[in-house]
Amino acid sequence: MITRILTRYMDERTLTHRLRSTSTAGIATAVLAVAGFEFRFLAQHIWDWELLSVALAFVTIKLSLMLWYRFQG
Repeated sequence: MITRILTRYMDERTLTHRLRSTSTAGIATAVLAVAGFEFRFLAQHIWDWELLSVALAFVTIKLSLMLWYRFQG
């Protein structure tokens, strides 16, 4: 019953837009983490492990999923 209600308001375009917006938000967050890390390292000479870990986590997850989807299909 719930599925019928949801399919009435959501179609594949809605899901595609949600996928693109989530991907864009994730990439923007990773870019900001890298930029913040570089600023703190170059301007303030502080090695910020938290920002570096966010950036490395994004890169690791993104590359892992790219490989996973490549070899699944």
